[in-house]
Amino acid sequence: MNAPHANPSAATVPGPGSPRPRTHPTLAPHTPAEPRAGASEAAPRASEAPADVVVVGGGIVGLAVAWRAARAGLAVTVVDPAPGTGASRAAAGMLAPVSEVTYTEEPLLRLGMASLSRWPAFAAELSQDAGTDVDYRTEGTLDVAFGADDLEALGELAGFMEKLALPVERLTGRECRRAEPMLAPSVRGGLLASGDAWVDPRRVTAALLAALTRRGATLVEGRVRGLDVRGDAVRGVRLADGGAVAADRVVLAAGAWSGSLDGLPPEVLPPVRPVKGQIMRLRGVPGFLGRCVRGVVHGSSAYMVPRGDGEIVLGATQEEMGFDTRVTAGALWELLRDARELVPGITELEVADVSAGLRPGTPDNLPVVGRTALEGLLLATGHHRGGVLLTPLTADFVAGELTGAPDVRDGDPPVEAICSPLRFAGRPRHPGDGTRAGERP
Repeated sequence: MNAPHANPSAATVPGPGSPRPRTHPTLAPHTPAEPRAGASEAAPRASEAPADVVVVGGGIVGLAVAWRAARAGLAVTVVDPAPGTGASRAAAGMLAPVSEVTYTEEPLLRLGMASLSRWPAFAAELSQDAGTDVDYRTEGTLDVAFGADDLEALGELAGFMEKLALPVERLTGRECRRAEPMLAPSVRGGLLASGDAWVDPRRVTAALLAALTRRGATLVEGRVRGLDVRGDAVRGVRLADGGAVAADRVVLAAGAWSGSLDGLPPEVLPPVRPVKGQIMRLRGVPGFLGRCVRGVVHGSSAYMVPRGDGEIVLGATQEEMGFDTRVTAGALWELLRDARELVPGITELEVADVSAGLRPGTPDNLPVVGRTALEGLLLATGHHRGGVLLTPLTADFVAGELTGAPDVRDGDPPVEAICSPLRFAGRPRHPGDGTRAGERP
């Protein structure tokens, strides 16, 4: 997820041979004065010079925001107990804006398409900065159908994509199996979306950590207890161990935990909730699948994402279970059962990894990105299933807000209007919004 992991002792996993940002297990402790309602009276002491910006959360979104800000010349500190874990580590990495939304979610579709167009440059620049590959691939997605109803639904999807001028090719069952020989014989037809792409989020987060090292960013491996708020402005973050990091600008990118910080007025807390997703990785051979394969099986959408090293990712469940991150036998059985319907040979592969992450959902399924009513505080959370896809657009937008140099391109949707945290101002909060259960960031 784009949020800190629940294990405060977990170590950073930047990847084999990757350098690490400067890390500080703790900063100088401080003794906070008796706080006002939602604010601290005295400025916390820290052992380092104040940063230009503190990013709370070391998931893919938070790290990308930090990297873009550091590239722009800002002094950046990232605070997270276990960067690169959580939902970011569990994610499959599909970059498929059309197949991930419904026809009624046009704003989300526009955001996804704009961000997809930024991924090639984002991946190239990141690989160059980090000196490592992120396994960005562009072979497209094959969406298959088994029955008449599924074929009709795919036909509607194809028509929708054609109206958007997106590349799509309608295939017969035989053509589908020619494209992907491991598909089940019962496949009746499909759509090849050649404009779709995918990436390995684990490689991306490892590359971001390496790139931040080269840009001189600081990583504090700790948990944020709350924000240091004085008057109507943020002045940094307070750590759970008593330390602090001072900054006049804070980016809250803590995923499902973004509504769990102390020191924030209720009207500023983002209404995010955790949505559990369980996922499985199998160890295969390169070429077992040549592209992403997905289909509707037993009423649920199932997908398989191949990696360059032969790994196959199966996903994913979508469960409203609060902050529960247990991996369950029932969910794994369903993932394998559905994948076997699509590709029978999948059950012959070795199980490499199983995991669960918490996606940050919002009431309207749109991200919460941009400035808040609290001076100096920006949000970059609430991306739900689209965190990896929306990373470049989110990072570029937030970095533009921090530097005063917006990165706006032809065809970009109005990110500020669509994703503004201010759209929830005055909205009654419900039990599932911004819940404070579970570990805090």
